[in-house]
Amino acid sequence: MKEKDIILTARIMSMVFMPFYLPIVGLVALFVFSYMNMLDLGYKLTVLLMAYLFTILLPTLLIHYYRKHQGWTLFDLSVKERRLIPYLISILCYFTCYYLMTLMGIPQFMSLILMAALTIQVVCAIINIWWKISTHNAAIGGVAGALLAYSLLFQFDPQGWLCLVLIIAGLLGTSRMILRQHTLGQVIAGFMVGLICGFVVIV
Repeated sequence: MKEKDIILTARIMSMVFMPFYLPIVGLVALFVFSYMNMLDLGYKLTVLLMAYLFTILLPTLLIHYYRKHQGWTLFDLSVKERRLIPYLISILCYFTCYYLMTLMGIPQFMSLILMAALTIQVVCAIINIWWKISTHNAAIGGVAGALLAYSLLFQFDPQGWLCLVLIIAGLLGTSRMILRQHTLGQVIAGFMVGLICGFVVIV
């Protein structure tokens, strides 16, 4: 495999498994694999649309405009000192979504997915003040932690899905290192932060 193909694959992995997708993945999993698949389709679509607007679309657009306003490339944004404002934008968007879900009376074990993602963002933002950490791997670590937590709550065997998540985490961490965005330590630390936060918040 040529070097440019490896780099392209790493970039695709980084784009497909963006940290912002964590809440949507969690909610879709609940709607498909739990008894919540019996909920009204309109209700499920409303919740997913709200999560999409506040955890993917809005933070992506705001961070993009902020980056353009600063005249930075995506590589420039990878510098530790320049990630604070994007973190704050993301945290505010996530908190707004969680607050709206609370106002709408959405069951807590659903909105806890947002709280877990929000906690991961806050912890990563704090760590980033001193040391750069992988939010990509924190997000996939959050998926692993949430999967373990929900397996306890709903009493199902998570082994198959957990193996898939761990494979994705390995590929994602490797991609971030190939792109020279993170070191091995930053990748592992990110995954562990996500795993612990995802599990503790939901349980």
